[in-house]
Amino acid sequence: MDLATIIGLVLGLILIGSAIGTGPAPMAFVNMPSVLIVIGGTIAATLVRFPLKVVLSTFRVAANAFRDKVEPPFALITKVVELAEKSRRDSLLSLENVPIEDVFLKKGIQLCVDGTEPEVLRETLRTEMDGIVERHKLGQRIFRGLGDAAPAFGMIGTLVGLVNMLVKMDDPSQIGPQMAVALLTTFYGSMIANLFALPIADKLGERSTLELQNKEIVIQGIMGILAANHPRVVETRLVSYLEPSVRGQVMEMSKKTKAA
Repeated sequence: MDLATIIGLVLGLILIGSAIGTGPAPMAFVNMPSVLIVIGGTIAATLVRFPLKVVLSTFRVAANAFRDKVEPPFALITKVVELAEKSRRDSLLSLENVPIEDVFLKKGIQLCVDGTEPEVLRETLRTEMDGIVERHKLGQRIFRGLGDAAPAFGMIGTLVGLVNMLVKMDDPSQIGPQMAVALLTTFYGSMIANLFALPIADKLGERSTLELQNKEIVIQGIMGILAANHPRVVETRLVSYLEPSVRGQVMEMSKKTKAA
């Protein structure tokens, strides 16, 4: 689980709830017409913008923001270097029976073992990576669409509340409830956009960046293995994708593994 996402959401709700709860009338922030306008309108706009099948997959996409399933790049590099050493020591065919958890890496190694031409192999893996990019972008677009629609419908609710308030100006008892609708829709829309939809879109973007970095590491590593490059050359090339502060750790880990 990604604790940062959970802590951020919970902390935000606690702080907003505390501010409401310490006020003179906490229940004044509960207004069903405002909820219907903002949530209903946001869902309706999202259904108009995206196909139904894509919208229904939103919950599965959102789950990626709550779990950190991307393998650390240094662990992936270590595995690729091990494969490079085995291929150089034994043969390329010896990699066929090596257990590999990463699906993308496993597919690339299998293509190597099958004797796929380097350019064909590179193009195949690039095509799959491009497909992953498009799927990730679609998930981000959905949540950014939610983040755009929620404040917009909050403003629509504000206008509805103001019009109803003006119509009922001759009845002072109706001014308060209508003003509540006008203000609460803006509150609900802003909270949905800035605490939920847009942060999740950004977190999905970060996940996508890390996963694509891993895919690029795999492609470059496999091409190095296929070219029979020395494992240290492969390692040096791959660690260049990491931050300078992490590169030393990877090299040290590799030395310990080799010594063992």
